[in-house]
Amino acid sequence: MVAVAGGEDGAHKVSADLHRGLDDAGHSPDPDADAHRVGEAVRGTDHKDPSETPETTASANRTLAPNSPHLARLPATSGHPGKA
Repeated sequence: MVAVAGGEDGAHKVSADLHRGLDDAGHSPDPDADAHRVGEAVRGTDHKDPSETPETTASANRTLAPNSPHLARLPATSGHPGKA
């Protein structure tokens, strides 16, 4: 899991680089596997820490937290996609 802070261009660049790197290593990342906040979709454009966690962020974290260990275990249990 990767978190990127910054603007839309930076988020797109990081996503593109990660997808290309994973693809080069033999993995097939989902093309919709990245998400980022742009503009005022959540709470404005100041990029300051909010005094309270927005519900959209909390909801994403509740989904991300239990899925991260599962995803981290997959290479050990499924093997590298390029090996039989």
